Amino acid sequence: MNAMTGSWLRVGDINDIPRRGARCVKHGDMTIAVFRTHDDRVYALEDKCPHRNGPLSQGIVHDGCVTCPLHNWVISLETGRATGADEGATTTYPVRLDGTTILLSLKPAKVD
Repeated sequence: MNAMTGSWLRVGDINDIPRRGARCVKHGDMTIAVFRTHDDRVYALEDKCPHRNGPLSQGIVHDGCVTCPLHNWVISLETGRATGADEGATTTYPVRLDGTTILLSLKPAKVD
């Protein structure tokens, strides 16, 4: 169940997301993918690859990145930017843990 706490949306427990996996949160017409790494870091990105809008939530999570399942673009979970020779970025969202509860801000993170 999603619930607002101040400016943060409670989206569930970290254990709801498998290590190296993702779960999606709907916000209007947009989908935000919340990722969990092998070492329990949590990140949130709009669920669209900057290349062809592939569903990043269905990609492979590895080394602080996710590989898009459509064309193998590798996207940094921290910055949302494509890595290597690819160019482009997807929107990132602040996310934090309160104990094991995942909290998500629906306000996009500031881009450098």
